[in-house]
Amino acid sequence: MVQPARSPAILIAAPASGQGKTTVTAALARLHARQGRRVRVFKCGPDFLDPHWHQLASGAPVHQLDLWMNGETDCAQRLHDAARESDLILIEGVMGLFDGSPSAADLARHFGVPVLAVVDASAMAGTFGALAYGLRHYRPGLPWAGVLANRVGSARHADMLRDGLHDADDWMGALMRVQATGKAPTAAKAAAALLPERHLGLVAAHELDDSLQRLDAAADALAATPLGQMTLNDLQCWAVDFPALSSAPSVPPLLAGRTVAVGRDPAFCFVYAANLQCLEQMGARLVFFSPLHDAALPSCDAVWLPGGYPELHTTQIAANTGMQTSLRAHVDAGRPLWAECGGMMALFESITLADGSTAPLWGLLPGRVTMQKRLAALGPQQLAVAGHTLRGHTFHYSTSDSSASVVARTARPNEAVAPDAGEALYRQGSIHASYFHAWFPSSPEAVAHLLGSKNA
Repeated sequence: MVQPARSPAILIAAPASGQGKTTVTAALARLHARQGRRVRVFKCGPDFLDPHWHQLASGAPVHQLDLWMNGETDCAQRLHDAARESDLILIEGVMGLFDGSPSAADLARHFGVPVLAVVDASAMAGTFGALAYGLRHYRPGLPWAGVLANRVGSARHADMLRDGLHDADDWMGALMRVQATGKAPTAAKAAAALLPERHLGLVAAHELDDSLQRLDAAADALAATPLGQMTLNDLQCWAVDFPALSSAPSVPPLLAGRTVAVGRDPAFCFVYAANLQCLEQMGARLVFFSPLHDAALPSCDAVWLPGGYPELHTTQIAANTGMQTSLRAHVDAGRPLWAECGGMMALFESITLADGSTAPLWGLLPGRVTMQKRLAALGPQQLAVAGHTLRGHTFHYSTSDSSASVVARTARPNEAVAPDAGEALYRQGSIHASYFHAWFPSSPEAVAHLLGSKNA
């Protein structure tokens, strides 16, 4: 019988988005990793951008944990495997602690992982204590680690926040905010400004030349707090036993002998590490290419064009006529192409940008896309493909108008498919395309179908 794996673990959560939990998670991972500790970081729910920072900070792959998208079994297996090889497990929450169903709090309770709350305390004093008390006690049985005050104005402000706590042991310290005068210490300034944002979320770590320096400065700021000063022995107070599964589910080799070309560059970078892992477990040989820069596809049986930021790279997309020709030849030969969100956008004829200008795209799909100033869709979704159900999510700022055949539509969890609701699954020849982002491990059979396997 396989024994449970034990490791210190904390789930970093917040009352809402924008409180600083990503910064704290990345800084804590970097702080321990540079001391030689083996750190594994997970992200609650669907997210492509935060994991870029966490992987750089920890030096290890980052996977998602979601009780619906992954399922309990997949989450349990990933946590057990991580605990076997780690000195510390960090899980970044999503939105607010109790937001969504299932929420970050549901995950913490299910696996017994203590919650560290990060609170933007910039505009409060005594209320900080009430908020911390409410987060801790709102749901009975929630494992608890403490609370960290973020964007604190001064040492005196920090004292006021700490004094307002109902339980003094909850205090994990304070991170200072950047002053308008720009005279804040370098470490505090970097901690506050670590993660620049744009319309789909954070700027990925690989897009900044000083990403590691930002992480080091944030880790230095955290090192001055009680949380940052905890030793490996201190962290044992948050140790969790992660049981082993009696038998780990196997992945069928539905792509054995097939080569899948995966787009990967700044315009097409929304890829779950678990999806690549799943393709390899299915027997696929993976080759990577840059849709922006490469003149042609590598030799392959199928193409996966993932999401990203095609709207930021329209000039390069239109100029790369070699890739356009290569993709068209691939499709004309009847070889499958699965295009997800931004990958699908690049295949349309044109895009109308937020400033009203129009730019040409590759034209493998009829129609156009239009950027919006607000989110067009957001949330968990599921898609029925060839009798199997893929789970995943949608998150985009554009809309599409196409005459391509709509062969299916996504639905929200536990809801029936509505004729004009959900994301369309377009089919044009051997192309399948949708705004839907799929979590491949949820149905290898459906993925094999999209990638043209005769075994699916």
